Amino acid sequence: ILKGAKALVVGVANDSSIAYGCARAFREVGADLAITYLNEKARPYVEPLARGLDAQLFLPLDVSVDGELEAVFDAIGRQWGQLDILVHSIAFAPKEDLQGGLLNCSAAGFAKAMDVSCHSFVRMARLAVPLMKNGGTMMAMSYHGANKVVPTYNVMGPVKAALECACRY
Repeated sequence: ILKGAKALVVGVANDSSIAYGCARAFREVGADLAITYLNEKARPYVEPLARGLDAQLFLPLDVSVDGELEAVFDAIGRQWGQLDILVHSIAFAPKEDLQGGLLNCSAAGFAKAMDVSCHSFVRMARLAVPLMKNGGTMMAMSYHGANKVVPTYNVMGPVKAALECACRY
């Protein structure tokens, strides 16, 4: 049902990643895949998965590195000229800001969590829209802690709530 559809999946880390499950499901129904990996440390874990899914594009993407996000969408534009599906399945907060509860989260840690986990979706959407010439679908992964208090979820609850809201807008 997705034969010929072009899907970008961001957030594959290993074969247990939600992003990997999405990529595998899209491939099983015919989509062409672009898969990203975080950095050279992650590459050896993600590359065999991308190869196994016959991903046409395999690109580095750390959304906190200037230019990497644009490079991914430039490569998609050059290779495919279009994009139909965007999957955002990334999140990050500094370890010290995850351990102390929301009230002890630093402003810098909160800002980093919001940038990587939420605003990166907005930046991806901005770059994806011109490639979604016939419309498309953008989705992001969230968690129950965005809607209900989960004591151990701390800073990520408000961050994921913001991500859900950004997706709606």
